[in-house]
Amino acid sequence: MSADDINYGEGDARERLLALAEQFYEQFETGDVPQLQVPTRTKSNIEYDEDSDVWVYGDRHSTRSAKTVSGAQKLLKATYTIDFLAQQLDEDRSSTLRELYYLSESWDLDEAQFNDQDESNQLVEDLEIVSGATREDFHMRPEESGATLMGPLLLREQTRRGEREIHCQEDVGEGGYQIPNNPDQIEFLECDADFVLAVETGGMRDRLVENGFDEEHNAMVVHLKGQPARATRRITKRLHDELDLPVTVFTDGDPWSYRIYGSVAYGSIKSAHLSEYLATPQARFIGVQPEDIVEYDLPTDPLSDSDINALESELEDPRFQTDYWEEQIELQLDIEKKSEQQALASHGLDFVTDTYLPERLEAMDIL
Repeated sequence: MSADDINYGEGDARERLLALAEQFYEQFETGDVPQLQVPTRTKSNIEYDEDSDVWVYGDRHSTRSAKTVSGAQKLLKATYTIDFLAQQLDEDRSSTLRELYYLSESWDLDEAQFNDQDESNQLVEDLEIVSGATREDFHMRPEESGATLMGPLLLREQTRRGEREIHCQEDVGEGGYQIPNNPDQIEFLECDADFVLAVETGGMRDRLVENGFDEEHNAMVVHLKGQPARATRRITKRLHDELDLPVTVFTDGDPWSYRIYGSVAYGSIKSAHLSEYLATPQARFIGVQPEDIVEYDLPTDPLSDSDINALESELEDPRFQTDYWEEQIELQLDIEKKSEQQALASHGLDFVTDTYLPERLEAMDIL
């Protein structure tokens, strides 16, 4: 059974989940061995869609079949999980991914319980793919990501206590507005921002806010908090698509940070089934660039063997096969150095907000 086999029309997430379970019963009634097909979630089955500029799953599938004991257990766990999620939606409640893992220990069959949280997380992803819904539609939450927004944006948020309007500068403290698990519940009311600056580290985000960068340049500062959570990528995409705001991504100058940019712009292997929902292909990288390390003589650390391997891998990665990225990566491999955002402070605490970012933004025709 694949997503194409399910005819649920425009039904909600609960109906889609129950349609999956119904397929199992129909297979039993017709004498077929119950099975579930999901795309193989490996790097070898990820394709770069040049039309949409995002990562998507290829044609290879894995089959969860009751022909084997392990396959039957996976379908059993899927059925129990569907039952739990359907009841949760019926009661208009929510839970975290961590709670689902622990809650399974109360299920009446030992075989239905999860061995670890990775297993339960993967099953929720399977259900997303085959149902065409998202875990947010299931009312499933990750642990708090803590990612925030700061900037000239008035929004309306739907909460359990009703609607509330929040201005992401005037109505929040220095910490900013915390991005909710499901940003699609937010309505944008008024926006005076000119662009989005998505920032990797908390230290740099705090420096920008303390220096008033968001106010001076009408910027929406999004704290990515390292590898960004789905909610962070979703609201960044909405800010671009719905408010027509250019998106820039400001990270450390190392290969792992370039992949953070890649996940914002093009999606990731783990969530390739949601790339068109989460990714912002128009996002542009603003730094720290390898050429910045040379030009500004930034404090650095030497590249490790894993850094070098990652950079060489990125040279073969379709996301980075542009003249710009090939030039930057080759330069970094040549100088054998990497640098952090905070290294810009070697030129003074105001250098990043008074000089570096304004010059980069002007060169990108954003300021």
